[in-house]
Amino acid sequence: MFFTLKKIAGGILLPLPLLLLTMAVGILLLWFTRWQKSGKIIISAGWVILFALSLQPVADGLLRPLENRYPTRNQAADVDYIVVLGGGYTWNPAWAPSSNLIGNSLPRITEGVRQWRMHPGAKMIFTGGPALSNPVSNAQVAATVAASLGVPQADIILLDRPRDTDDEAQEVKKIVGQRPFLLVTSANHMPRAMAFFHHRGLSPLATPANQMAIDSPLNWWEKALPSPLWLSHSERAVYEGLGGLWQKINGKQAADNAAGGE
Repeated sequence: MFFTLKKIAGGILLPLPLLLLTMAVGILLLWFTRWQKSGKIIISAGWVILFALSLQPVADGLLRPLENRYPTRNQAADVDYIVVLGGGYTWNPAWAPSSNLIGNSLPRITEGVRQWRMHPGAKMIFTGGPALSNPVSNAQVAATVAASLGVPQADIILLDRPRDTDDEAQEVKKIVGQRPFLLVTSANHMPRAMAFFHHRGLSPLATPANQMAIDSPLNWWEKALPSPLWLSHSERAVYEGLGGLWQKINGKQAADNAAGGE
């Protein structure tokens, strides 16, 4: 129950639903109260913020500090395990396997498979329990995609009970113990993930995937025009910011800060 409430609260606090609710309050004030000026100010402020968060320079400016903390891993390490954290997914057996991975999930899997090819003999650990209305777990769907990309079943380990990153760290510890391992997740999620795993006394090696903040040149109109894509980048930055705040409240960042990253 608490997990569901946490997800609902987090969803409401994301930019689009929060700003729509804010502007709805302004509209109510305009139509049904004498607080006309307050309603106009609230609606205008909501519109300006939504517009700004939908611009590439703003969105990627928020996201870049999270993504730049850990570089892409292109060298092999002495590891026996590659842990790929769960993300968004659905399940339709009639679809191509990769179509069941939503948003950040597919880049995590492909980076995990790339690392598996660089580390012969390593086992891939996929994490993530089932969604409330889905009989198939996140880990199982990810493993199915990895198998379709050539990873043999003998090299796949499923942890299909965890529901969030802290649970994933707890379950991974039962397998890897104190040994170093590659931790694959989205670049913007990596700082929080490292903190959770360090808090559990693990030795992860950050292996980021799914970098989103664009540094390469763009056409000027791509920077000047609002876009749902850039708004989604702002959403990821806000989501991770909220997650980091909750992590601090729970006291699960101290171990990561003391460890100094990896």
